Amino acid sequence: MDQNRKLNDPVLFNNREISWLAFNQRVLEEAMDERNLLIERFKFLAIFSANLDEFFMVRVAGLTDQVKVGFKKPDNKSGLTPKQQLSSIGQKTKELVEKQYYTYNENLLPYLNELDIAITSVNQLSDSQKTQMEKFFDEEIFPVLTPRAIDNYRPFPQFLNKSLNLAIIIDDHDDYDSNEEQFKLFKGKMAIVQVPGVIDRLVEVPSSSTNKIFILLEDLISFFIRKLFSGYKIKSVTPFRITRNADLTIHEDGAADLLSVIEEELKKRKWGAEIRLEIQGPHYDENLLLYLQKRLEIHRGDTYIVDGPLDLTYLFSFYKWIENHYESLVDKPMTPLLNPELAGGKDIFTVALNQDILLHHPYNSFEPVNDFVSRAATDPSVLAIKQTLYRVSRDSTIIKSLKQAAINGKQVTVLVELKARFDEENNVSWAKELEKEGCHVIYGMTHLKTHSKITMVVRKKKGRIERFVHLGTGNYNGATAKLYTDIGLITTNEKIGVDATNFFNYISGYSEKPKYHHLSVAPFDIREEFIRLIDQEMMHHKLHKNGHMILKMNSLTDDVLIKKFYEASILGVKIELIIRGICCLRPGIEGVSENIKVRSIVGRFLEHSRIFYFFHNGEERLYCSSADMMTRNMEMRIEILFPVLDKVLKQKVKEWLLLYLADNVKAREQDEEGNYYYVKPDRDSLLINSQLEIKEAIDRSAPNTNISKLNPEHSLFIRFLLNLMKIAKTK
Repeated sequence: MDQNRKLNDPVLFNNREISWLAFNQRVLEEAMDERNLLIERFKFLAIFSANLDEFFMVRVAGLTDQVKVGFKKPDNKSGLTPKQQLSSIGQKTKELVEKQYYTYNENLLPYLNELDIAITSVNQLSDSQKTQMEKFFDEEIFPVLTPRAIDNYRPFPQFLNKSLNLAIIIDDHDDYDSNEEQFKLFKGKMAIVQVPGVIDRLVEVPSSSTNKIFILLEDLISFFIRKLFSGYKIKSVTPFRITRNADLTIHEDGAADLLSVIEEELKKRKWGAEIRLEIQGPHYDENLLLYLQKRLEIHRGDTYIVDGPLDLTYLFSFYKWIENHYESLVDKPMTPLLNPELAGGKDIFTVALNQDILLHHPYNSFEPVNDFVSRAATDPSVLAIKQTLYRVSRDSTIIKSLKQAAINGKQVTVLVELKARFDEENNVSWAKELEKEGCHVIYGMTHLKTHSKITMVVRKKKGRIERFVHLGTGNYNGATAKLYTDIGLITTNEKIGVDATNFFNYISGYSEKPKYHHLSVAPFDIREEFIRLIDQEMMHHKLHKNGHMILKMNSLTDDVLIKKFYEASILGVKIELIIRGICCLRPGIEGVSENIKVRSIVGRFLEHSRIFYFFHNGEERLYCSSADMMTRNMEMRIEILFPVLDKVLKQKVKEWLLLYLADNVKAREQDEEGNYYYVKPDRDSLLINSQLEIKEAIDRSAPNTNISKLNPEHSLFIRFLLNLMKIAKTK
C-alpha cells in the first residue's frame, strides 16, 4: 500500500462530531471532578447543556438536512455517512445525558444540604411555604400565563426554539366528539402552557431559617396549574422542550444589502425545523410522547427523556446567585494583572515604540487593548483607526471609543462580521450604531467570514507616520477576555505595519491579494505556511534528528494538515498537540502516528489561544493565530497567522507551552482509538495545574522575568523542564 493511500485510511481519523462529543464529555467530567468546588461543578453542568444545545442547533441540524435530501456521501476522513453519524451521535449523546442527570441528582444536589442550600420541588415545601408560593403565583405568575387549548378550532401551536413548555392533559367531562387524534389517545382535552421566559426560572422560597431554598418556575406553575383550568381535573402535566435548526442560510450572491438579508434570516431562526424533543421524566404520558413526536415529525431517536429538570443552563443563574451572596463557595476571583511595562499609567504608544507588548488573557488585563483604542480616539496625532470585529461584549468599551474617534474626525474603518454565528443580531446593531456616528463600516467578503483579530492605529508624529498594530487570537470582547485564554501582541514592527495596511486595503477595496512580509492570511495561505513550516521541520530532522513541534489550538480537523503531521511522525519528528476540543487526528498508531501525542486541557478558563512552535534545529519559530487547523478556517475564513519575533517574548510563550505539557491535573491524553484519559501524575511528582501555574508566573512577573520565579516548591520542576529544552537545542 502506497503512503498516500495508507494515510487516507478511515481508521486513522476520528469523526468530527463524535470528537466534539468527546470534548463535551470532558466538560461533564469537570462537573464530576470532586477536586472542583461543588458550586463550580454545577456551572460545568450548565456549560455542558449550553454546548449541547448549540451542537444540535448547528451540527446535528446540518446532518439531518443532509439525510432529508438523500445525501449519502461518507465523511471524507472517518468514512461515516450522515445517517451513520446521526446514529452514533444519538447513542453517545444519550449516554452522556444519562450521566449528566445522574451527576445532577446523585452527586451534586444532595451535597447542597451541607451548605444549607436546597433546590427542591413545591411538594417538599412546608404548608406555610406553599401558601407563600401560592400568593406569589397568583400575583406575579398567573397574569402572565396563557393556556392554549388544542382542538378543531385552536390548532397545534408553533414552539419557540429552546422554549420550555408544559403539556397538560385534562379529563373531558363533556362527551365531546372530535376526530382529533389526541382525543383518541388521551380520552380528554389537551392544552399547552409556555413557561414564560420573562420571569426568572429560579425562584427563591422565603424562609425563616438561614437555609436557602429554591424551586423551579415550571414546577411552581405545574403545582398550581389547576387555577388555569377551573372546573376540570388535571390528569398530567409534562414539561417538554424543542430544539430547532438555528443555522442561517444566507444567499450572498446578488444580495444588494447583506445587512438586510441577515436581519430577514434572523426572523426565521426561531422557527427552523425541529431536530430534538426533550421530555422531563421519569414519569410521563407515553401517549403524549407519541402525539408530540408525530406532530413535530421527530423520531424516537431524536427524543431525549431526562430524569430531572429540562435545560440545566438554569444553573448559570444559580451560580450567579451563589457568587453574589456566598463568594467563598466559588473559585476565588482572579484579578488580571496589568503588564509591568504599562504600570504607573505609562502611555501605551510610547511603550510600544520601544518594545513589543505581549498580553496573555485572562491573566493579563484586557484594559491595555481598550486603552489602545480609547487613547487613539482622543490623540490629536492619530489619523486613522482600522479594526476587525467578530464578537464584542454588549457594553463594549471599544465600540464607544470607535464612535468617539469618528466624532473627533479620525478616519475609522471597521469590518463588522455580520455572519458571526449567534452574534449576528448583536453585530447588526453595532454596525448600524457605528455607521450612524460616521465610521466606515464594511461587512466582510462574499462567502468568507472575517475571523481575524487585528487593529491598526495610524499616527503622525513630528512629520513621520507611525503604525501601531494589535494582533490577537481572541475577540475584542472584554467579557470573554476574563474567561478565555488568549494571546495578544501590540507591535510597531515596520514590516508588520505595512502588512496590516495591505490587509485592510485588500478587504475593504478592490485589489489583488497582497504579498506579506510577516503575516500569513487565510484563505489558503495559512495552510500553505503551515505545510512549509512542517516540511522545514522534517528537513531539519533528516539532518539533525531533533525535529520537534508543539502546537496548541481549539480544534484540528483539516485532513491536509493531519496527513502532513502523519508524514512528519513517520519520519520521526516529535509532535505534541494541545487541542481543547475536536481532534480528528489519532495519535499513537504504530507506523503512522506513534510520535504524536494529543492532550486536551479543560479547566477553569476556556483554552482559546492558538500557538504554534517549530524547533527548526534551534532557530525556533513561534506563531499565534486567530485560526484553528480546521478546513473552514483554512479555506472559508479570513484569518491571520502572525509571528512572535522578540526573543524574550518568544521564550515566555514557549514556557507557557511547557506548562501546558506538564499539566497533570486538568490534562487528558487521547489514545489510538480516540478515547481521552486523565494524565496520571507520577507518585512523587508535583501536581501541575497549568492555568494556575501560568497565573502565578504572570502575577509574579517583572520585565524579562522567566518562569523560574514561580513559588519555591515548583521552581526545581520548572527548571527541569527548561533544561530539557536546552538539551533538545544541543542535539
